[in-house]
Amino acid sequence: MSKSILVSVNLESKKISLPHKLTRQYPAYELYLYGEGSYAQENKNLLLSGIPVLFLPGNAGSYKQVRSLGSIALRKAEDIDFKYHFDFFSVNFNEELVALYGGSLKKQTKFVHECIKIILKLYEGQDFAPKSVAIVGHSMGGLVARALLTLKNFKPELVNLLVTQATPHTAPVMSLDSYLNDFYKTVNNYWILNAQDIKLSTLSIAGGFRDYQVRSGLSSLTKLSQQTQALSVVSTAVPRTWASTDHLSIVWCKQLQLATIRAFFDLIDDDTKQITMKPKKKMAVLNHHFIKYPAKPFEEIPNIVADLTGTSKWVPVKVTKWTFMAFNESYAMYFAFPLSNHRKTYTHIYCRNSMLDTQSWIYGCINSVSMCTQGVDLSWKTELLPTMKTFMLKLQDYPKLSHLVVYVPSTNGNKFVVDCELFHIELRTVQLPVTHLFSFGLTSRQIKLNSNGLFYTVPLMNFGQIYQAFKIDIKSKCASTKVEKNNVFRLHIPWSHEDMMISSKAPTSTEISLKLHVAQPENDSHVAVFHMFTSSDCRYEITVRTSFLQILGQIIRFHGGALPAYIMSSILLTYGGQLQSLISVGHCLDYTAMLDREAKPYKVDPFVIIMKFMLGYNWFKEIWDSFFLPELDAIFLNTQSMCFPLVSLVLFLFGTSIAYWGGILSSLSVRLLSSLWLTLNRSSEIPNDSRLITTRLLFLIMLLLIIGWTTCGALAILLIYLYYVFKIINLYSNITTLKNNSDVMQNIPGRNENDSNSSIEETEKNDGSQQNLPPKPNVLPIGLAIDNAEDNFKMHITIVNLVIWIVFLSMPSLIYWLKNLRYYIRLNPDPCKHLSFFLVPTLGILGNSDIVSIKSSKLLKTAAQFPLIVAIGVVAFGSTHLYRVPYFVVIPLLLHMLSNI
Repeated sequence: MSKSILVSVNLESKKISLPHKLTRQYPAYELYLYGEGSYAQENKNLLLSGIPVLFLPGNAGSYKQVRSLGSIALRKAEDIDFKYHFDFFSVNFNEELVALYGGSLKKQTKFVHECIKIILKLYEGQDFAPKSVAIVGHSMGGLVARALLTLKNFKPELVNLLVTQATPHTAPVMSLDSYLNDFYKTVNNYWILNAQDIKLSTLSIAGGFRDYQVRSGLSSLTKLSQQTQALSVVSTAVPRTWASTDHLSIVWCKQLQLATIRAFFDLIDDDTKQITMKPKKKMAVLNHHFIKYPAKPFEEIPNIVADLTGTSKWVPVKVTKWTFMAFNESYAMYFAFPLSNHRKTYTHIYCRNSMLDTQSWIYGCINSVSMCTQGVDLSWKTELLPTMKTFMLKLQDYPKLSHLVVYVPSTNGNKFVVDCELFHIELRTVQLPVTHLFSFGLTSRQIKLNSNGLFYTVPLMNFGQIYQAFKIDIKSKCASTKVEKNNVFRLHIPWSHEDMMISSKAPTSTEISLKLHVAQPENDSHVAVFHMFTSSDCRYEITVRTSFLQILGQIIRFHGGALPAYIMSSILLTYGGQLQSLISVGHCLDYTAMLDREAKPYKVDPFVIIMKFMLGYNWFKEIWDSFFLPELDAIFLNTQSMCFPLVSLVLFLFGTSIAYWGGILSSLSVRLLSSLWLTLNRSSEIPNDSRLITTRLLFLIMLLLIIGWTTCGALAILLIYLYYVFKIINLYSNITTLKNNSDVMQNIPGRNENDSNSSIEETEKNDGSQQNLPPKPNVLPIGLAIDNAEDNFKMHITIVNLVIWIVFLSMPSLIYWLKNLRYYIRLNPDPCKHLSFFLVPTLGILGNSDIVSIKSSKLLKTAAQFPLIVAIGVVAFGSTHLYRVPYFVVIPLLLHMLSNI
């Protein structure tokens, strides 16, 4: 028993007891201290003496995700004999879906504030007790951390550093409720308006193109805070990481977590034994580890003057291009490059070193003839690449340097290569205009690099939009094919830290995808650059062509969240077309045929474009605002540099396709379930009660309204939808019965006398025994009854396809409510409560509706026109604000319901 408890203590995090008032207020939330091995055993009584770090999980995230950071930090502390160590705390948010349901974000923020105060109390009375904590937030946890500053009683000095991982800072991935949208507005407006006063040093790390849940552009803090206090990077650009991560693996990517922990240890102040409070040092450390790593340990004040004495051998180098291959060298050497004679001919000197573990290896000397005793350590300007360290010096920036000195240590059996060359930058710069967006990969642009240089710069002209996507093919031909040469290619985006590194071997062919996370700002004149760190023995041929599939991928990446709006817009057009067909031909046409005929982009997009154009005029904007109309979603996309004319067309095509196959699937499902229902209920008959509103229906509607109002609105919506689907299944079962059993069809009420007489005459011809029977009034002929029933079924199937998307959009709040049902019965706040108040009675009554009564309604013309108007509104106001879409859809359904009365 005791042994199992000990194992549990060694392997599991320790739950921290919270005040009773706090547990009663936040019953679903908990606070843990990460621990393992002897560290967990030593801190089981919470006698802590380290540096507190609080981990906040994100959407559906677990508090156990802190393990990656905590374990690496513990190994690092062991390496330095616990001179410093970090205590990692983690909050259990009960794996809530806060990216889809925003009603709990404020509650999470307030709980984190209380946790910070509790954590700091654990250190009271300790030597060097911390006065603040560092926070690491994954996904929505990073947004919750930023929201702390918006709390009235929060003291900003309680948080000294914030690191976010794959956090959508600028906007929600999908805005499924108004609470999520309002939370984002509150947080971002506060950070923008108080940018000068916010001193919190913040690092935002995005996952790159493998993160399909949160695109990296959403993680940028560029427009939300001062650049002196915030840094935004993509994992592909982080030194010693150089890889894209998916949304979940960013919390356990070893290379990325190592960089984070190294930065944490470098941030420690020797005097306070805590994370430094100096903003400049914080940003310097973050830049050192996440932007440009010089392959040297961080020094706040680096010693740039180095002694170049000893028994090392000095070798002057007079050539402009030099290579030294070291192997089993017994003594160190200094290679001196005179610069004064080359300043007029060359602009730069470039060196690279394949021995990655050397720290100081390149120096600058002033007024030296053959050797110098002291030099300027230029190794701080070194940049670490995947297979080499590179150094680039612009001669004009250092006019007083007489020599450049390369230090080669004794190798002791290690083999490495050092290369240097002087060159003129213009001769190594070859512009490459990218192909046109609409070339669809049919045309290409090509350049050839025939010189024997080690470094090339290829500016990619006219490349700055997020919808541009290209394939670059690099072919290399080398003089010697026996030994493979290392090449490194880098896509450098000067307006955002989203560089991408690619390592390859020459001679070979390398294909690289070029696309952006962040569009080029309007006032930015920089050009995206392709850097090539090459071999002097090889020649290179570069071909660029547009990739149509990747353009579609970019559109889905940036606008995929709007697909539900376009799907529902297509179904609404189909719905309106079916209502119009009742007026024109007296029958309801099939869903798929009507979708093909009515779901056309030109019925929606021109109106949205006209509205956007007119809003450019002040007088129209004033009229717009006087009616309290919301901002057009297309204008919001403009502010995000995401507006492109053909995007709406592409999304409409995708949306129509999904609506088409979804309609086929739903129709097949209903037919299959009706067959099963007929098997279970063989005595299926046509219901005699043809009333639109029955006592049973009224009771059901009242019950579901009470459920939606007192528990969860999404639950009421789901239940009424299931009831509606059951009615459709029963309807199709009756249609099958009508077709297979003519005797049952004779019992349908509502038939007129003339039809009855003709039906009886036909019966008399077939059966002489029936000649003396009296006529049966109010009975429809079988064919007409089947036609009416099938028209009803076609209309109901369209409504089923439409409402299922409302159900999907309301699911996050239902899942949240179910997960927390043991803590409280009522969901508060409830984004679907008011929606259920309209949708429950509407769907309930529509379940009993009949096509005959609709065709004779005076409201039919109005009801048939509204779906088109609503389809335009869905695209105009709901493509980025999806929570508005269900309210739009309810309008034509409500009119349809009223047409039956």
